[in-house]
Amino acid sequence: MQDLTSTNSATQATPLTAERNIQLLVLDIDGTIAGADNQIREPVKKAVQAAQAKGIQVAIATGRMYQSALRFHHEIGATLPLMVYQGALVKDPRTGIVHRHWTVPRHLALELLDYFEQPELRSLLSVHFYINDQLYVREITPATEDYISRSTVRPIPVGDLRCTLDTEPTKVLALTNDPVLIDTVLGDLRKRYTPAELYLTTSVATFFEATNPRVNKGTAVQYLAEDYLGIGAENVMVIGDNFNDVEMIEYAGIGVAMGNAPEGVQARADWVAPDVEVDGAAVAIKKFLL
Repeated sequence: MQDLTSTNSATQATPLTAERNIQLLVLDIDGTIAGADNQIREPVKKAVQAAQAKGIQVAIATGRMYQSALRFHHEIGATLPLMVYQGALVKDPRTGIVHRHWTVPRHLALELLDYFEQPELRSLLSVHFYINDQLYVREITPATEDYISRSTVRPIPVGDLRCTLDTEPTKVLALTNDPVLIDTVLGDLRKRYTPAELYLTTSVATFFEATNPRVNKGTAVQYLAEDYLGIGAENVMVIGDNFNDVEMIEYAGIGVAMGNAPEGVQARADWVAPDVEVDGAAVAIKKFLL
């Protein structure tokens, strides 16, 4: 990734901006284009529309389910395939064509479930299995209710999640209201599994996520740019706000982190935009693309 002007200032000029030929803009949803109200605000929509009017194509890459991300895809007028589940599923809403679907091996999903159901963890974690774009849960907990209030999906309680594993899950998620516990779970499972076995990340501080090892937003954006559009990383700009965005931030010619992103994410970006609640994505789009 080429270095622009690494700065936390939203106003400092970046000399290399004019040299860039950005043809693809990729946006995360939560914490990037949608803040606490779960909506895309008008300044962000208008900035996206202005970029599209200049011939720049826009796509979404998110950890969300396909059915949950679809309204945001439509709101920004995207016409490219939608990258969801951290890039595990790449699907074109216009045609229904699935370009990629990488699932969690069944034996690893079972091992993760055994880990989450240890006596000291079982009552603290809500476990979600995502299969065929449906959300399966052991039971509906307060953490699950908070999740579905934002994602607007209907969970399917099944009791024992093992009964769902005739089909491999697209993603496994464990959530709680305790970010320290999530850090502990992430650290522990990263000792148990190599990156060649599982891709482990956090999309927000209280979400632990596991996917197929080939999955991350970076590989999804690379597929969309190079294989689908026939352009290079230098023609791509991305904006994200959390650790699951790091790979695509590092891949892109211009990688932007939001002002509300953790410091570890900001440190990997070319530039840091203002906070999502003050429409930082719009500021970044105007700075580099308009």
